[in-house]
Amino acid sequence: MPELPEVQALVDFLRERTDGLAVAGVELGSISVLKTYDPPPQALAGLLVSGVERHGKFIDLDLDGLHLVCHLARAGWLRWSDQLTTTPVRPGKSPIALRVRLSDGSGFDLTEAGTQKRLAAYIVDDPQKVPGVASLGPDPLADGFTEADFAALLAGRRTQVKGLLRDQGFLAGVGNAYSDEVLHAARLSPFALAAALDEEEVARLYAALRDVLEHAVAAASGKPAKDLKDAKRAGMRVHGRTGQACPVCGDVVREVSFADSSLQYCATCQTGGKPLADRRLSRLLK
Repeated sequence: MPELPEVQALVDFLRERTDGLAVAGVELGSISVLKTYDPPPQALAGLLVSGVERHGKFIDLDLDGLHLVCHLARAGWLRWSDQLTTTPVRPGKSPIALRVRLSDGSGFDLTEAGTQKRLAAYIVDDPQKVPGVASLGPDPLADGFTEADFAALLAGRRTQVKGLLRDQGFLAGVGNAYSDEVLHAARLSPFALAAALDEEEVARLYAALRDVLEHAVAAASGKPAKDLKDAKRAGMRVHGRTGQACPVCGDVVREVSFADSSLQYCATCQTGGKPLADRRLSRLLK
């Protein structure tokens, strides 16, 4: 799933390439991708792109006051073309869920792989009318988001810190991959309870959160959309690297599996050398 750094790179990419352009048309390849019905997609034709912004993992194209807001979900992506084909999108015939044509012939497709259709697009006059945007927590890279603000969010939360970091109502933009990376950099167990963290651990977690995300944003900056997935994978230290050596201590990177996801961590760096229980694996070994 694209997270804050990749979405920010896509936003920057779109902002640069759509400057001064207008929407020539919007085509739907999947009816289910559009979560609003008024105004219709045809209302965007002829409108100038006046800005592109990010809200958590949402991409927001401001089109003369109307907003096309998109969430790529787990299997969605944005595919840019300097010269789109003139052939219209045929619903249900390809992975393309939505196509935006621009006035110079360029444009982009929102695509989705797999059978779970979760990619979503909204046409609204205010991004806050998108439920997922309205419920977002603070952006961890916002200039005004301080360590004290972060500590206040954590206080009293008897919730595992891994789950909190992924909760979009708690923080906007962090998902499974970067929460693993942040916790590894902070030397904290993913199962640690937020309310039990001491002042020094909170400070480490805040510093790691900002540092990991800032470095990932910088690494993704300027890359074309087609290269962002590979850049994300290349930058991971523990996430997706089960069985490989931890780049800090050399211990093996371990995994805990869940029904539809998994987390990766280093026992030496994060849990005092004690492997975390993987209930799914335990059941398989019985």
